[in-house]
Amino acid sequence: MNRIDKKPLSDLGYNFVPQEYLKKGQSEFDLRLKNINPLEFRALSEREIEILEANLNQAESWKDIQVKEGFNPYLVKNCRFFGINRIGILESCYLEFKNLRMPVGLYNSTLISCDFGDNVAIDRVNLLSHYQMGNEVMILQVNELATTSTAKFGNGNVKDGEDERIRIWLELGNENGGRKVVPFVGMRPADAYLWMQDREDTELQRRYFEMTKAEFSSERGFYGQIGDRTVIKNTGIIKDVNMGSDTYIKGANKLKNLTILSFPHASTQIGEGCEIVNGIIHEGCRIFYGVKAVRFILEAHSQLKYGARLINSFLGSNSTISCCEVLNSLIFPAHEQHHNNSFLCASVIKGQSNMAAGATLGSNHNSRGADGELQAGRGFWPGLAVALKHNSKFASFNLISKGNYPAEIHNPMPFSLLGNDEDTGGLLIIAGYWFQYNMYALARNAWKFDKRDVRTDKNMLLEYDFLAPDTVSEILEGIKLMEFWVGNTLEPNLSKEKSMALGKSWLLNPENANNPLPIYVENIENSKRKTRVAKCHRAYQIFNDLLFYHAAKEWLATMERNPDKTPLDLLHITLENATAIQKWDNIGGQIIPAGVVSDLKNNIKTGQINRWPQVHEMYEKQALLYYDQKFENALNGLMQVIDQPVNSPVFIQKWLENAMDMSEFLTAGIENSRAKDFKDPFRLAMFGNAEEMEKVIGSINENEFIADAKEKSNTLNFKLKGLLAMTKK
Repeated sequence: MNRIDKKPLSDLGYNFVPQEYLKKGQSEFDLRLKNINPLEFRALSEREIEILEANLNQAESWKDIQVKEGFNPYLVKNCRFFGINRIGILESCYLEFKNLRMPVGLYNSTLISCDFGDNVAIDRVNLLSHYQMGNEVMILQVNELATTSTAKFGNGNVKDGEDERIRIWLELGNENGGRKVVPFVGMRPADAYLWMQDREDTELQRRYFEMTKAEFSSERGFYGQIGDRTVIKNTGIIKDVNMGSDTYIKGANKLKNLTILSFPHASTQIGEGCEIVNGIIHEGCRIFYGVKAVRFILEAHSQLKYGARLINSFLGSNSTISCCEVLNSLIFPAHEQHHNNSFLCASVIKGQSNMAAGATLGSNHNSRGADGELQAGRGFWPGLAVALKHNSKFASFNLISKGNYPAEIHNPMPFSLLGNDEDTGGLLIIAGYWFQYNMYALARNAWKFDKRDVRTDKNMLLEYDFLAPDTVSEILEGIKLMEFWVGNTLEPNLSKEKSMALGKSWLLNPENANNPLPIYVENIENSKRKTRVAKCHRAYQIFNDLLFYHAAKEWLATMERNPDKTPLDLLHITLENATAIQKWDNIGGQIIPAGVVSDLKNNIKTGQINRWPQVHEMYEKQALLYYDQKFENALNGLMQVIDQPVNSPVFIQKWLENAMDMSEFLTAGIENSRAKDFKDPFRLAMFGNAEEMEKVIGSINENEFIADAKEKSNTLNFKLKGLLAMTKK
């Protein structure tokens, strides 16, 4: 049966914190008074009480109503007051926001132990309990807006006297909770990613948990906060929700146990039909039209819309999910997921990703347990109606062609296209696909994500360039794999070293450019199907040339950061200080040397680092070092594919000329891959003539991105020519 207790009406609004949870000398109002200055308020005058009663207001005790000078009792009508309420200045005016006009004042509401800022407009709130709000707040037609004494506001903490089992965890990356983490306000995807790893290290895991507990207070009695200029209208239930300034909520069904961060320069909005529980929403977010979100973190300037379901997941900044289901996933920044598709399998997706319609990653029903996982590097792009099985793992910038993939896939080759081979019935990998066939999409994504990064608090240095230390490492691995695969195809059963030498010789021979050598490899797909790798010869040349191009670009960037040094001095200094960092980790979208991450974990484990803000300081320090390390890494990558000193005059000329050629190749690839859409006869068939098509889809000559890419390429080559001239002096 439902337990319903009857208590004296005079107690309503008091005993918010049960006496047994108050320390000696502590009052239930202590936490409340930290956020206001009670000296600014005074008791009501007898005349003000008379006016309030004449306006059909009721209070269990008028002595418990306190007001500021400038309070106008005529602007409070048909309200019931319980407990201690404080009311700020009320002026005879109205507030307007997006055509919503409300007179300042308190009307037709039940108010329990609240603090109101100046010139608020409150009307038809059936229950408004234990909230403190700022100035010029507008609230219209809300069924329940209340805070409980054990409110956690989306954090995974436990209050005094509560059982540990009620703690909120995010079960990321694994449906069985084997990688679960405790959410907290300010948690970054990098924090979650670190915590999800090293599950066998009991001491490290304990330290993560203790660090997170230190972020919270276990005290009961925190009041809900509503920031200045927040607008709430036509909403059902809001319970245990903190709202920053300029929050806008309209037509939501239920909001419970949330922190909504919002600022004047980055307001957060929640719209119609949403049901959102146990989460943390960062500034600048948009959530509207039937979204269901439970146990989640939504990073800054991300969107959930059109019935999206986000459950037990962390979505990075500058991302959009609409019409989709996402379960048990950690997704790094700059993710796009539209139409109907789903992560039915726990996933770690490392950002700059895009899910096409009908794509399904994993399944709950194809193994003996719900413990499968999927991991993908940045730039992951499963195409239309792709079905993948867990456990699968993909290198950076993998495009998956439409189709059903019946077995697990581990593809270490970056920048590749995966598809089903119609000729053999096996798996097909086209190496270096993006650079050969779709350079426009690859380059435009980097350009687009950078332009869309509207974070006002750039607390992580996000890498959007497709050439960076993480992908350089993968390119080097891809070069070695192609050498081994080709050598093993030409002459099986050789040692690995001999296979690689044989493969390298074949790949460097220009006469083999059009040689249709069938290359079949093992250990990519967990099935008896054959895996064929195509376009290896061209991809091998491109991968090598990319290392020349990337190193030259970073040399120029380093020169611009150090205008007081000559180019050759910078080159020599960098070579002397090069640490040969070969392995890098993508930590929540920020690229950090793996050794630094390992040291961080050791410092956490030993207690040298015992707070998350210290971890965040490490991210910031690494951001300052990153660009110099990026140049070092680019040089190290280049040195692995050449057989002469980097700083020799003869090689420098070859290096820079190669970089200029590659710049022109990439820019031509951008335009040519886009031009195919304008020359497609099937697309032209949709229009009466070419002029109509141009009116509808625009002209390739007016494409902003292509024009920008050409300009950047011309500028780069101009600078490279200048650099070449300087190094010859």
